[in-house]
This record gives sequence, C-alpha cells and structure tokens, in this order.
Amino acid sequence: MKTYPIDHPWHFDARGRTAGTTPNDHIRDMILQFLMTSPGERVNRPNFGAGLRARVFEPNSTLTAAALEFNTRAGLQEWLGDVIELMDLHATAREEVLELVIDYRVRATGEVRLAETFNLGV
Repeated sequence: MKTYPIDHPWHFDARGRTAGTTPNDHIRDMILQFLMTSPGERVNRPNFGAGLRARVFEPNSTLTAAALEFNTRAGLQEWLGDVIELMDLHATAREEVLELVIDYRVRATGEVRLAETFNLGV
C-alpha cells in the first residue's frame, strides 16, 4: 500500500484516520506553509517564512509586491530548492489584492506546475 504525506492542515479523513494527501498537494502545502509562516516563528529556523500574514496590514503598492517577490523567491530557493525548481514567480498589487503567482517544476517527477496562485486581500 502506497503511503502519502499527512495533509496540511492536519485533519481526519472520512474513515476517521489522519488524512493523507498526494505528493503534488503536499508540495503545494509546503509552499503555503512557507508563505504563511512569519520569520522568527519557527524554533531553530529564524529565517524560514515569507510572512504573508503581516502583509495584510501594510499599504498595498508595487513596492510591496516587488519586495514580496524578491524575498519569496530567495526563501523558496533556500528552503524548498531541493523539492522544486522555480520557473517563474511574480507578485502583483491590484487595488486591495496582492497576488502571488508561482510556476515551478517538481524535481522528483519533472512535472511542471503552472500558475499556482495565492491571493491575499490587503
């Protein structure tokens, strides 16, 4: 029987067991964990995280989007570079929404995941 990683956030499946997920969804979960974790939040990993939650309280502008894009690109390459290869990453500030689009290749399978979009209402 093939085992899958534990789904994030942790929950029970329909059988009452710890829910699992597919390898591709697990990678997306890891990216989301990196985006939502604030730097300094993880013990022994003070540089882990993009701190996206804190961006809700910042003014939304092209400067904010550029800073987010730069920091996120560097962080994903550092923390998930052995799992994914970033092909493209761009952040866009439109009205009250900050949008982050990530294109990546899964290193283990070579599968390309295009336009994983993360929206943050600012």
